[in-house]
Amino acid sequence: MSRDPALARQLWQRLELIHAVTYFSPEAVGALREAGYKGFWMGYFAGRAAPLGAVGPEVVTALFHNFAPSRVARALPDAWDFAPPETALGARLHGSVSALQRVLDGADVTEAADLARRAAESAPPEGRALFAANAALPWPDEPLGVLWHAATLLREHRGDGHVAVLTAAGVAGREANVIHSAGGGAPRDFMTIGRDYDDQEWAANVSHLAERGVLTPDGQLTAEGLAFKADLEERTDRIALAAFAVLDDDEVNRLLALVLPLARAVFAAGDVPPMTALGPLSAALDDAAAS
Repeated sequence: MSRDPALARQLWQRLELIHAVTYFSPEAVGALREAGYKGFWMGYFAGRAAPLGAVGPEVVTALFHNFAPSRVARALPDAWDFAPPETALGARLHGSVSALQRVLDGADVTEAADLARRAAESAPPEGRALFAANAALPWPDEPLGVLWHAATLLREHRGDGHVAVLTAAGVAGREANVIHSAGGGAPRDFMTIGRDYDDQEWAANVSHLAERGVLTPDGQLTAEGLAFKADLEERTDRIALAAFAVLDDDEVNRLLALVLPLARAVFAAGDVPPMTALGPLSAALDDAAAS
């Protein structure tokens, strides 16, 4: 089956908004805080890393790829002294589903959940440790929980694949943030705060990427860098398509259509900011469908 890799990106963008309530909604953030985790970042790392078990900062830094090691080490392993991974798993599920219940206001998500689950259950796990850890968790019983869990699985599947593409291309996680910012993703000021850069580290990454011909000395993408970034994204999209091979074209387009109003509702609620470290999220709300 031959499909446009851009289809995988569109599916990810829409499903990402379903997943992202986990990090930003008051219900999800509050559930992790009530579980005992101190501050936003401890809750973030505890919740996202919990499927791996009581891991330390080295494993999480490696798998999450682009965070400053010092940021991760301030949260882990101390988080597990406040509450174990099992508590974090329950809190993130309860908080995320509660947020979606409020935002989606009784919308019937059964068909979307069924299609997304079929894709998530068939996605190849090889080389994708964070996806596999989430895939080992039990499925929630109700459709909204199923949809959230499927969205989580599919975004981590894509994320693991993206890390593999970057690693194969010799791009370190901290460099990936700089390339992403130069290419129109989250701006430098945003990334400096969200991913803990100082001027010295940012400049060092720019300098190294300039030596490779990816950036100019002042941090702009060169013509070679534009092509390099486009190739990284295309390869990420292409291997992400494997998760949707179980769905035929009509089912893929149906999933796109079903998730669109749900993503719009999440975005309109305002819990998820319009700009995250992934970049602006408004592209998810486009009516156009790839095929």
